Amino acid sequence: MGFHDVHDYVTGKLDWMAAGLPTEGTNAERPRAGDVARKDAPTCSMDERIAEARARAESAGFDACVVVNEERVVMGLLRSKELHAEGTERVERVMRPGPSTYRPYVDIEEMAQVMVDHDLANSPITTSDGRLVGLLLREDAVRAAREAMSSDPDRRQDEGG
Repeated sequence: MGFHDVHDYVTGKLDWMAAGLPTEGTNAERPRAGDVARKDAPTCSMDERIAEARARAESAGFDACVVVNEERVVMGLLRSKELHAEGTERVERVMRPGPSTYRPYVDIEEMAQVMVDHDLANSPITTSDGRLVGLLLREDAVRAAREAMSSDPDRRQDEGG
């Protein structure tokens, strides 16, 4: 057939999308969690002191820090409350272990709704093997969802707009 560089991606379409790899088709242009997540989110390790993590988060303009291991696998999360714990405490002792994470392919409108419904200020976005893609902030998700809805005439019509 003339194809020279062909690969059989065994693990499937969702794993491909969870890795944040490009897609094609009618929904490829819709914003997803991985598109909106902040790639510059501060990270820290479990053996660091809270004061170090807090300083890194504050200097980056965040009120959260994602706890990762050497391979950037998400181990925990420090939200505002945990970042203001005693500065000499180790991250491991005060972090929220095993936070709920979401995949990069989740539609931004769905993600915004989940974050609003569950009052989540932020959510880690990870690949299927748990590696950090970025931190999705609720205000970014809601803004992107509104923009997506307003720029899609089919969606506006469905909503009565």
